[in-house]
Amino acid sequence: MHPVAARRILRLALGTALSLCFSQAVAWQYSYIAPVLTLVILATPLPVPNLKQGLVFIIALLAPTIASMALVPFLMHARWVGILLMTLALFYSFYFTARGGAAVLGTFMTVGLTLVVTIGSVNSAALISLVEALAISAAFGLAFVWVAHALLPDLPSNPATAAAPPPTPAGPSLAEARRDALRALLVVLPIALLFLFMSGSSSYAVMMLKVASMGQQASADRSAAMGRSLLESTFWGGVGAIVGWTTLSIWPSLLPYTLLIGLAGLLYGRRIFQGPAVAPKFSMWSYAFLTMVIILAPAVLDAPGSEGSGAAIWSRVWLFMLIALYGTTAVAVFNAFWPAKKPANRIPV
Repeated sequence: MHPVAARRILRLALGTALSLCFSQAVAWQYSYIAPVLTLVILATPLPVPNLKQGLVFIIALLAPTIASMALVPFLMHARWVGILLMTLALFYSFYFTARGGAAVLGTFMTVGLTLVVTIGSVNSAALISLVEALAISAAFGLAFVWVAHALLPDLPSNPATAAAPPPTPAGPSLAEARRDALRALLVVLPIALLFLFMSGSSSYAVMMLKVASMGQQASADRSAAMGRSLLESTFWGGVGAIVGWTTLSIWPSLLPYTLLIGLAGLLYGRRIFQGPAVAPKFSMWSYAFLTMVIILAPAVLDAPGSEGSGAAIWSRVWLFMLIALYGTTAVAVFNAFWPAKKPANRIPV
């Protein structure tokens, strides 16, 4: 194995496991978001973020949520106007990624927007509570990214083998970026509207995390098999969650839980990182690891070891599979009516 890939795999497993261990120990509201954010950052081949970049990540997550407080009067008294504004904001978060922006920032923006939908008929008190929980989770999630980089720093570059930096790849055309953003919006918006009109509560937060990740996957992945990868990532993430839950039902303790997440990070990480960069299907496997965490972590926080929580995790797995099946179908229908075209000219990002 390439030493750079090995270091990144170990860092992903260690950072995610430590972040999840801490979030389970404190068990505050939405604490499972901290390991999700740690995973998202460590699953990308990025250098350690400095303080300024860390603040940018946190702002990218909190700013859409804080700005959504301005939608409260519209969603309560002029709902269709609020829905239109929310649609435009979601489209921009997908367009940002499709245009070549950092996938981490795009994911944070989408998560911040979609989590607001989980409270249905929005009220100020619920939004303030959500913003506070997100701020705490984002801060600690980023802190464990720094811990993982401190324990496993990047390997020093070898000047003898260092090659000239590759040329900056051409970004997608405006038409292609708009198409990808619209496709992602088709995946996310109907589910978001469903939860909104159902007057959802914080119990839908886990599902919206999955929906947001599917939208970002649909906007960033331009492969022909992208629709199928939505279903595959959910399947393999669900398999990992079921194996993890079965193991924890035998030994319900924080130690095996932390070790289990670390082992999952090693297994998924081998399919995320390859050589000095990433594997061909890194996107699918990173979202599979993300799916496992967002299924398993809230279930453990709900009521560890109880029969009700065991039934809840199975129902959550099936619901995630239904959502992924809808996303795959939506992508297939969109591609059938609006097939991708290879642009003659590409403009740099």
